[in-house]
Amino acid sequence: MSLEMEMRYRTIQQRIEAACARSGRDPAAVTLVAVSKTYPREHVDALAQLGCRVFGESRIQEAAQKIPLCTSGLAWHGIGHLQRNKAAVAVELFSRLHSIDSLRLLERVEACAADAGQKIQACLEVNVSGESSKYGFAPEEVPAVLEFLPQLRYVHIDGLMTIAPFVADPEDSRTHFRRLRELRDAWVADSGWPLDELSMGMSNDLEVAIEEGATMIRVGTALFGPRPKPGEAI
Repeated sequence: MSLEMEMRYRTIQQRIEAACARSGRDPAAVTLVAVSKTYPREHVDALAQLGCRVFGESRIQEAAQKIPLCTSGLAWHGIGHLQRNKAAVAVELFSRLHSIDSLRLLERVEACAADAGQKIQACLEVNVSGESSKYGFAPEEVPAVLEFLPQLRYVHIDGLMTIAPFVADPEDSRTHFRRLRELRDAWVADSGWPLDELSMGMSNDLEVAIEEGATMIRVGTALFGPRPKPGEAI
C-alpha cells in the first residue's frame, strides 16, 4: 500500500509541476488538497508521512470520527455541500470551507464561528456551468455577496470554488475554469475585495485547472486509489 501510494503521490506532484511549467507558475503556489472522504485513517497517515499536509472531507459525521484518529498537525478542509444545521460542527473541524453556496449558509457559519470564537477561511462556491445538479451561487449573485463580506468578523472569504462538469476530455473543462478566473478578476476590480484563492480541478482535470489559475486542487482517487466499499472501517 505505502509503495503504491508513494507512486501515486509522486505522480500527482509531477503532474502539478508539469502544468505549472507550461503556464509559467510556481508549483509552491498550488495547494494539493487530498480528498480523504471514505478512506480510512491509515490512508491519511500514510500520505501524511509522504509529506501531504492538507486533507479534505465532505461528510461531517465521517470527518468528526476520523480527524481525531489521524496524524496531528494536518490541515483539514470541508469541501462538500454543507447543511446549515451542521455548520457548528464544521467550524470546529475545519480550518477552511470550500463550498459556501448561499448567503443563508454564510450567515450561519459566521454565527457559529462567533459562538465558538473560531475564525475560519472560506471560498464562495460558484456554479459556473449552470448545471441544476450542482450547488453554488449563480455568477450574477456574487457581487451582492461581496458587498456583504465587510460585515463578517469570523468568516474570511478569500477565494472562489467551482466544480466543472465531468467530461471524458479534461480540455472540455477549460472554459469553466477560465470563466471562474475571469469572473474573479472582474469582481476584484469592481469590489476591491481580494479573492486570491481559486479552488478548482480534481483528479481528471487538475492540469487544465492549474493552467487556468487554480491555487487549490482537490484530488482523491488519483492519490488514494479505489474508494473503500460502503461499511468499511474509517
